Amino acid sequence: MDFLLNILHRNMSLIQWGVVIGASLVGAFGDVRSRCIPNSLTFPLLAAGLVWSAWLGGVSGLGEAVGACMLLGVPYVLLFVFAGGGAGDAKLMGAIGAWLGLRQGLIVLLCVAVAGGVLGLVKAAAQRRLKFVLTNVLISFYTFILCVAGGRKPSLADARRETGTGESERLEMPYGVAIVAGVCIAAAIVALRGTEWLRLW
Repeated sequence: MDFLLNILHRNMSLIQWGVVIGASLVGAFGDVRSRCIPNSLTFPLLAAGLVWSAWLGGVSGLGEAVGACMLLGVPYVLLFVFAGGGAGDAKLMGAIGAWLGLRQGLIVLLCVAVAGGVLGLVKAAAQRRLKFVLTNVLISFYTFILCVAGGRKPSLADARRETGTGESERLEMPYGVAIVAGVCIAAAIVALRGTEWLRLW
């Protein structure tokens, strides 16, 4: 009986990761081509993830899916609000969380963050704009601190003026590429090591 349950669990996990990797690939392709991850991908993916989790785990499964959706989505909502990130990135990450749950979702979140940082630095270095990128990181952090402390969102121009930095063209990167790279890395980690080592809850 335990053997059959293990096989069933493994097959369900393969379905989850297959859906997430496939959706991430589609999102990355759209982001590279049009700099947009469409709602026609993210909303159905989110809805299907919630239904899937509820079907597998009932109310507790649905609750975990909602929590994972927030865990993965909220950081990118903050990036969208404070640092000019893409709304599609936040929606795609939230939908991925709904499919994978808290433990696997946390691994994805960390892997995507690392992949995004590495790809951003590589692109900046290739374009000889590494100093500009690091300056923008400082500005984004400064803007966030001002907003939290003062209850307002200062403009980018205000933040640049107060930090002593000048205007410069924004470095754009299709973050969907970082998402699919991070998802694939996370899938490999889970396949090789599982999630038992991640005992946060």
